[in-house]
Amino acid sequence: MTIRNLETALDPGSVVLICEGTAGETYGSIALRNIRAAGYKGAFWLVHPGNESFEGETGFAEVEHLPAAPDMVVIATPPETIPSHITELGQKGCRLAVVLTPGVKETEGLTQKVLDAAKPFTLRVIGPDTIGVISPKVKLNASVSHRMPQPGRLALLSQSAAVATTLIEWADEHEIGFSHLVSMGDMADVDLADMLDLLSSDYHTRAILVYLARVNDARKFLSAARAVSRMKPMIAIKAGRSIQAARASATHTGAMAAEDAVVDAALRRAGVLRVRGLAELFSAAETVARFRPLDRARVGIVTNGGGAGVMTVDRLMDGSGQLANLAPATIEKLDGVLPPDWSGSNPVDLLADAGPERYSAALDIVAQDRDVDVLMVLNCPSA
Repeated sequence: MTIRNLETALDPGSVVLICEGTAGETYGSIALRNIRAAGYKGAFWLVHPGNESFEGETGFAEVEHLPAAPDMVVIATPPETIPSHITELGQKGCRLAVVLTPGVKETEGLTQKVLDAAKPFTLRVIGPDTIGVISPKVKLNASVSHRMPQPGRLALLSQSAAVATTLIEWADEHEIGFSHLVSMGDMADVDLADMLDLLSSDYHTRAILVYLARVNDARKFLSAARAVSRMKPMIAIKAGRSIQAARASATHTGAMAAEDAVVDAALRRAGVLRVRGLAELFSAAETVARFRPLDRARVGIVTNGGGAGVMTVDRLMDGSGQLANLAPATIEKLDGVLPPDWSGSNPVDLLADAGPERYSAALDIVAQDRDVDVLMVLNCPSA
């Protein structure tokens, strides 16, 4: 794996947008408006071949006219023009391009032409067919996303543009921010392993969320995942768990999903927390965004239903969890506020007739127990 020439992807000092065509709802127009609206403070230049003005922004007609080599170039031009733009950028000294343009791989041999153009300059390519790169902390929205996320300490790597934009919308509504968001696109060059390696040492990223549709190089990916998970939480959702979904994934991405049991074992061994759906991904995102990491997680359970408490302990044990051992002083305090036939241990069964006052008193006591790191509260409906 390599992060060569990717160092500026997270915090570029200068950005260039290359776009063609007329103004309107094109990728170039949307990207330009997003960069403007986000308030990026670095140097920003526009290249619009054949016309130095685009959507009221004055720029340059040719790459060679740029005053300096940019740290990042965002390309939103027709597929057949990309190899020549890559060559021009490489000659100018640019080493990183984000290609928004879709449909590159549908044109026979064009992806290889892009890579061939980049190779002499070791120019790295994110995409093609990506919605772009967003770094809220530096107010950079080099994307065609419909929203600018809030700054935070979660990073998102997504092989699905739809999942990325959905997460952006959900996070914004829940006031959860991101350090960086990278839509991986076709991964002609830069892949998930490269970005994981880059984010592993990023001070501004506390945890990494990954939407995983396919893995191009399993050994490389698992090596990167294992390394990053030792330093910060990595949470992944892997699509294509069923045979039918794998077939759907193949029609969309051109790659069949691997045997799910193998994927599950590999992710677990690499230290990756795998979630099963967007709801779990959202919950995991909110957890790591809002709460500090725990050195241990001994759980105290307070419930008004004995059966619910027992099932909760079963689930806790399934996940290799720990049940807190309540101190004798805690038991003595609970004896003073609960009915004589309460459970007498953890889970703390308040009995079916427990009202708000009983819950409140029990929660205060259990929360003060030094052996309880996490407090789980259950409430079963009763008359």
